Amino acid sequence: MSSDERIITRQQVGEDYQLDSDLRPRKFDDYIGQEKVKTNLEIFIKAAVERSEALDHVLLYGPPGLGKTTLAHIIAEQMGVNIHVTSGPAIERPGDLAAILTNLEERDVLFIDEIHRLPRSVEEILYPALEDFSIDIMVGKGPSARSLRLDLAPFTLVGATTRAGSLSSPLRDRFGVVNRLDFYSMQDLCQIVTRSADILGIEITEEGAKKLAQSSRGTPRIANRLLKRARDYAQVKADNKITAEVADKALEMLEVDSYGLDEIDRRLMHTIYNKFSGGPVGLDTIAAAISEEAETIEDVYEPFLLQLGFLQRTPRGRVLTKAAKNYLGLSDDSPEQQKLF
Repeated sequence: MSSDERIITRQQVGEDYQLDSDLRPRKFDDYIGQEKVKTNLEIFIKAAVERSEALDHVLLYGPPGLGKTTLAHIIAEQMGVNIHVTSGPAIERPGDLAAILTNLEERDVLFIDEIHRLPRSVEEILYPALEDFSIDIMVGKGPSARSLRLDLAPFTLVGATTRAGSLSSPLRDRFGVVNRLDFYSMQDLCQIVTRSADILGIEITEEGAKKLAQSSRGTPRIANRLLKRARDYAQVKADNKITAEVADKALEMLEVDSYGLDEIDRRLMHTIYNKFSGGPVGLDTIAAAISEEAETIEDVYEPFLLQLGFLQRTPRGRVLTKAAKNYLGLSDDSPEQQKLF
């Protein structure tokens, strides 16, 4: 199973695009969670609107699925301007960016997802655009080539990234507003599940919402995906109502437990315990043992296990913690090796 096929992947997959669009809040009042980020943005936006100026450039960073794209759309909505959406990998040449920038109207929002993946040549064109609202383009070739400066309408760049550390310092320094999005609390996720159920016309009890929220890894995108699958189960098996019992059965069918862990997470931990005595063991060795890419393990599987305190990164390699062994029902004193799930 690839990381994108997992029901609890934080990455956006095919089924999420329409779901995210249908459930996306349009204003701050409907956006649940991230209170500090919301409060700051509301103040900055109100001040910019009162001065009839473009909002300072905004950088949003944090794990996938926490609402960076949604916040970009809300910023444009609250500013009363258009939003133009693109991504770092989609802008391959400086000319691509120049075409986008010259089509922006005054105070428009340009949203660049995965901004850390912008090519360096494109990034250099962006610097004067962010500082002086102008770009320099080369006209002609060879000895007759000359530089032409084009003025741009003042605009707001909203950049989103899951890897703030991968941004170059010159680009990062040009953002006036920098906000980190954190994982959501159980209370916030319950509200999100309840709100989504109401929009989708799904009958769900408070306890059913709590069950789904508990297994959603602190991530609204996963919570909404689990709600959608639980709806299917309830429709076929439980008279279209998601109760705590129905939610439990739906999660059991999906092989997702109350921690939000699935079969792949458990297999990874069992491998470290069974084959390497709980560690320490190197990342490449783990990757070879479970037939997975090392980068996928590091970026997709490990972060949540680290967050739970089930895994530790040490100079000598990865180590399974006592909490993880307790979760798996294993013991350092037990001579019997457990089979992989």
